[in-house]
Amino acid sequence: MLKKYIFLVLLFPTIFYAQTERYPVFDVCKGADITNIEDCFLSTTKKHFFAEFKTPPIVENENYSGVATVLFMVTNKGEFKIIYVNTPYEAIKKEVERAFNVFPKISPARYNNHDIEMKFELPINFPIVRNIEVKKVSETAEPKEDLFAIVEKSRIADSTFLEHNSQLNIPFTHQRYIDYEFAMHKADGTHTASKPYTYSEVNKYFDLTENKKKFLKPEIRTWVGNKIWNEHLMQVKKKDFWFTLDFLVDVQLGKDNSDVSYTYNNSRILTVNGGLGDKISYSATVYESQGRFADYLNSYISNRSVITRPKNSEGLVPGRGKAKGFKEDSFDYPVAEGYLAFKPNKFMQFQFGNGKNFIGDGYRSFILSDVSSPTTYLKMKVDFWKLQYTNVWMWNTEPSISALSNPNEHARKYIAAHYLSLNITKKLNIGFFETAISSGEQGFDAGFLNPVIFYRSVEFNRGEDAGNAIIGLTGKYKLNDNISLYSQLVVDEFSVGNLNDLGDWRNKFAYQIGAKYFNAFNVDNLFLQLEYNYARPYTFAHKSPVLNYGNYSQPMGHLWGANFYEAVAIARYTKDRWSFNGKLTLGKKGFDFEDESVSYGGNIYQSYEDRFGDTGNELAQGNTANIFIADFQGSYLLNPSNNLSLFGSFMYRKFNPKVATTAYPEGNTVWLSAGIKADLFNWYKDF
Repeated sequence: MLKKYIFLVLLFPTIFYAQTERYPVFDVCKGADITNIEDCFLSTTKKHFFAEFKTPPIVENENYSGVATVLFMVTNKGEFKIIYVNTPYEAIKKEVERAFNVFPKISPARYNNHDIEMKFELPINFPIVRNIEVKKVSETAEPKEDLFAIVEKSRIADSTFLEHNSQLNIPFTHQRYIDYEFAMHKADGTHTASKPYTYSEVNKYFDLTENKKKFLKPEIRTWVGNKIWNEHLMQVKKKDFWFTLDFLVDVQLGKDNSDVSYTYNNSRILTVNGGLGDKISYSATVYESQGRFADYLNSYISNRSVITRPKNSEGLVPGRGKAKGFKEDSFDYPVAEGYLAFKPNKFMQFQFGNGKNFIGDGYRSFILSDVSSPTTYLKMKVDFWKLQYTNVWMWNTEPSISALSNPNEHARKYIAAHYLSLNITKKLNIGFFETAISSGEQGFDAGFLNPVIFYRSVEFNRGEDAGNAIIGLTGKYKLNDNISLYSQLVVDEFSVGNLNDLGDWRNKFAYQIGAKYFNAFNVDNLFLQLEYNYARPYTFAHKSPVLNYGNYSQPMGHLWGANFYEAVAIARYTKDRWSFNGKLTLGKKGFDFEDESVSYGGNIYQSYEDRFGDTGNELAQGNTANIFIADFQGSYLLNPSNNLSLFGSFMYRKFNPKVATTAYPEGNTVWLSAGIKADLFNWYKDF
């Protein structure tokens, strides 16, 4: 019996220690007794990390205050491996990874005489505080299910948001861009006017992946569920290339207060995005659409004047293109867009394709806007030091004007636009704009490919009336981290010698002033904007309509053309998946009378040869209309990968002209609509 007791006494420590979990061991901790290995490991890990980790410049510049949590493990091979970094900054993630990459290989954790992996949590306080506590994950209050969700979301995001490191454009919609502009606004010395932004451009200031990751649903296990809530319809990622494919919809159903039975839009959208290596990206989107809209919009599409009506067509859907009749009082309007993007180095990027571009910091732009139909373009953007230089060459089409060589062929025009953005200080930015317009009858003049700004002489030397030129200035001032002020001034054949007589028809100019207020009144995700736009009569028009500043029977600048003033107030609030937007528009515009050939300066497609007068021109002259529009929308995000959302909208429009016309009938419009759509472009219906 005594021998049995002695045997158990000797065996007990062996059993006890064999079942004890031992932490990983650094070389400097070897020899420490088992109760001190834990403390030695945790303190040495902290020491190694903070000896290597450097706070990224973007975090210091923005005076970020918060905590980034690092989940990491020591594998059963004794190697350190990052599981997840919870932070809004991509730069912090990369710096954490760099710091852990220099950690030495150590002895792994052990349990029951077997090497095991062990997970830990490391909080990083900003500004840096070194007396933090590294914890084993199982000792934290965070449930295992939450840890699984975090890791699973990270896994889904890494395999889903493939475009985030590409040269592709982020689809430009004003509401979506608010978050990006706010992040760029907070970072001193950025350029925000040239749009669309690319994913790689925005990622420097705004963590796109982290922002979308919070909307993923890792608990979804079915293929259909993942495609609805999390992923692209199809996605392929290999070592040297990747691509995604989505079949999207824009399905809307509504009713206005006219005799129209109901309004609808039915767009089937196929979009493909991808990349070849790290320098070339591509995108293609095809829309097949039918729709019937509120009565004022249907009238605009069907009853345009002879001057702007597309030939061999039954109408023009604003911002989309030519339309043909479909069933009863409806329209069929196909659209195709696509481009190739190439980034040869960190300073330059090129794009060639068919689509839209926008230059400006406001809701509207006189310089270059996206209100007209997509057009063929070549774009070069150079970004270095305090400069960003954007060149856009466009091959435009005018379906309301016949080519001289063939009456059935639409006239072509070429536009070369240059925009130089310069950061004078960290708060003040100014920009210089120049555009030259050339008729397509002589073919594209290679002189317009000159990328150097201020080349008015190229247009001038081609001969009188061989082209048209417009110049402009922009300004933006960062009042504080939440408020920015912006402006534009565009000059079209401005007559310096007649400044004393503003009514002289040659004084053609337009200007814009506005302000943006991010996180207004200290309310997170509340955005407010005020903007005022003013355009003199005959601005952007020309003696020869093909040389005006337009494309596809619509302006290249402000949607209203010229001869108007307008005030716009915008509010937006987001909460989780919900987004609420409101916009009020109030203005006065001068139209031409339907039964007269006299131009009052509002229609940029009307030649100013037969103008109202050389002097005595007043703003909003002619068929003056008072316009008020209230537009409210709410949406619920379904899939963060393709931005598919449920939405509902309400519009009230009051249009009161001196004389009603078939294209612009008098009356009040109340329009309710709801549906499901993916926001891929701005669609302006506020005119």
